[in-house]
Amino acid sequence: MIPKPSQVWCAVEAVDMRMGMDGLSLRVQQALGRAPCDGSAYAFRNRRGNRLKLLVWDGTGVWLCQRRLHQGSFVWPKAGDAVCSLSETQWDWLTAGVDWTRLTVADTRAWVL
Repeated sequence: MIPKPSQVWCAVEAVDMRMGMDGLSLRVQQALGRAPCDGSAYAFRNRRGNRLKLLVWDGTGVWLCQRRLHQGSFVWPKAGDAVCSLSETQWDWLTAGVDWTRLTVADTRAWVL
């Protein structure tokens, strides 16, 4: 059974998709300043943005999952921070290839008629 993470941290900078568990774990520690076995999931993307890898520690071992879109690319956080946190809903939309950044709506009470 593949884990469904409750908190996902996206590494904003693209990585080489040839990296495996050890290389991505090292990346989490050195570049993101986090512990890869802290219970969170860590997502990485390639330069083209059509592939992502998810690194998850489930308490007994490490999962490394990969997803590829045949058309289009994943909407990824913008540069500026090394890492960005996503909610479970945002993660679901991101992996479906939908623009998760547009899922919130402005407060309509502020509109002037």
